[in-house]
Amino acid sequence: TMQIALIGCGAIGTALLELVKDDVGLQIAAVVVPAEGAEAARAVAQRLAPGAQVVQAVPADGIDLVVEAAGHAAIEQHVLPALRRGVPCIVASVGALSAAGLPEQLEAAAREGRTQVQLIAGAIGGIDALAAARIGGLSTVRYTGRKPPHAWKGTPAEQGRDLDALANETVIFEGTAREAAAQFPKNANVAATVSLAGLGLDRTTVRLIADPAVRENLHQVEAAGAFGSFELTMRNQPLAANPKTSALTVFSAVRALRGKVAPLVI
Repeated sequence: TMQIALIGCGAIGTALLELVKDDVGLQIAAVVVPAEGAEAARAVAQRLAPGAQVVQAVPADGIDLVVEAAGHAAIEQHVLPALRRGVPCIVASVGALSAAGLPEQLEAAAREGRTQVQLIAGAIGGIDALAAARIGGLSTVRYTGRKPPHAWKGTPAEQGRDLDALANETVIFEGTAREAAAQFPKNANVAATVSLAGLGLDRTTVRLIADPAVRENLHQVEAAGAFGSFELTMRNQPLAANPKTSALTVFSAVRALRGKVAPLVI
């Protein structure tokens, strides 16, 4: 049975525990949270992963795989050291890799530990096609993210406008994926994933839209190159516990986990 350390026990971490609690071959051995989140995490772990210890760092021994669902700080604090020790890691907070130098740090740590870090597709599909198209030559990639106005609260979208009063769709950002990630870090995951699979953060164009006519989180990718072209539209239901996150993000993490132990993987 694969012994897993889960970093983070927020909306994504909790939903992940719920989905894998009966999986044969997967054992959540540790839930890693900061001291101030330990009590809440213990209550969740008791219910969904009774065998797990709630700790503030990834245990030095007995862990076969680390799954990150906690954000930028967790990658630097927990994922990099685990990789250097040779423990493979799955990273869900791909948006954090918009920070200068972080993808290279992950790569260097994995090389040092002779292991691998896997970035999951999260809320978006078509990453396999995009990454394959890059091999043949990509010329343009554009990502458009459209969400209900309330999903943009707590971001620069609120500056100079009342999100609750929007009557029509409003473009709140247009620029490169790197700029998008800097201004909208909590909404950076899809743009960063598309960038890392395709043309990179500076050559991927991003448009973000607040639209009172939509209830779901809409993600659209348009790509063209030597392979031909494709357009992908995803209409994702938000995660009940966090409207900024698509439920598919959790399913993507579970799929990656199960893929480590399944006898047949696609």
